[in-house]
Amino acid sequence: MVPVRWVYVKDVQGTHRDEWFFTTDPTLRGPEIISLFTARWAVETTFQEMRAHLGLETSRQRVAKSVLRTGPCLFGLFSLVSLIFAEHARHHRVRVRAATWYANAEPIFSDAIATVRRLFWLETILRRPAHRAAFAKLPPQVRDLVLDGLTLAA
Repeated sequence: MVPVRWVYVKDVQGTHRDEWFFTTDPTLRGPEIISLFTARWAVETTFQEMRAHLGLETSRQRVAKSVLRTGPCLFGLFSLVSLIFAEHARHHRVRVRAATWYANAEPIFSDAIATVRRLFWLETILRRPAHRAAFAKLPPQVRDLVLDGLTLAA
């Protein structure tokens, strides 16, 4: 038998559902249990973004080793994109894309991955002499339109 400490949280304003939280550590107090739960929100958001933009949990492999490789590889890709974006954002103005029905005040992962894709196109493919010359001939608005199309395509 394992001891369990339960915490019941009732929303007196009625805006959220009532919740039960529990732990197998009987030394924790109610506020500690709740703070441990809320500390997970950033992790949960990370996994939600990974599912939405990188396809985590949608692997189609049939071989056990491939399935076991997919999660860590996608998490590594997520981390790499986040680090490149954070470094870029330290030195450049970050573009936050928003739809008319959903405005973002802060950049989300889709903004980060679009920025990293744009950097990839600018720093690798479009630096090649043949591509650079052709790309330079385009008017600036058309260049931005082409880059936007390339960076938002998945």
